[in-house]
Amino acid sequence: MDLVLLAVAAVWGGATGLLIPRAAYRFAVEPEEPWRTACPAGHAFTGPLGGWWGPARCTPCTSRAPRTQASVRYGDEAEAPVPYGDEAEAPLPYAPGTLVPLVTALACLALAAATGPRPELAAWLLLAPPAVLLATVDRRVHRLPDPLTLPLAAAAVLLLGGAALLPGHAGSWTSGLLGGLVLGGFYLLLFLINPNGMGFGDVKLALALGVALGWYGWEVLFLGGFAGFLFGAAYGLGLVLLRRAGRKTGIPFGPFMIAGALAGVLLGALAA
Repeated sequence: MDLVLLAVAAVWGGATGLLIPRAAYRFAVEPEEPWRTACPAGHAFTGPLGGWWGPARCTPCTSRAPRTQASVRYGDEAEAPVPYGDEAEAPLPYAPGTLVPLVTALACLALAAATGPRPELAAWLLLAPPAVLLATVDRRVHRLPDPLTLPLAAAAVLLLGGAALLPGHAGSWTSGLLGGLVLGGFYLLLFLINPNGMGFGDVKLALALGVALGWYGWEVLFLGGFAGFLFGAAYGLGLVLLRRAGRKTGIPFGPFMIAGALAGVLLGALAA
């Protein structure tokens, strides 16, 4: 395996992962509420793409927290207590934490290791950050915004369509399109049967995931789709056993759909 390829994929994942918290903070609102336009201190977001693209700290925010123990809650996450000196000051982040950049970097690294220098790797690396963004937003507010799910499906179709035109690819664009229709149709059926148990955002996310899984064939589509349900069921069962949730407690299903799709794509890439 080319170590340079792995290094580039990991750096790409880490760099894009650092930009995810700002977008996640802005998207993580309840239905019918507008997207956030300012940090907790009230400073309007500025920068590329209307302020959606940027680091996870508000640059113009000059507020500081001169405390010996600081534990502040911003947005939807609580920052763990961090010791500061009597005169030390800490900038106020609106999306603290390093988990998202780490997860994005590891996902891109795994995709590069499994796929190798095949054309579809470019598609996987470009699709991974918005998928992590969707999982982050869904985990926070149980919501998969249309401005993310629908463009992700279109991007999957276009990127894999481009990969199919290049020599050395190991998938089928046609089966990818059919996979998107099949998985999206299956989730639509579940939504119609039980709207309270399956959100329509999950249906739209299934379109993109089905295209990615279908690229490597029907077996991968089935495995990746089933893995999402398996991961979600295991998580729900764990919450019930720990008495942190009941049988009817809703859980964000998007992260498990995405994790299952990642597992399926990795297996398909390794087997190709």
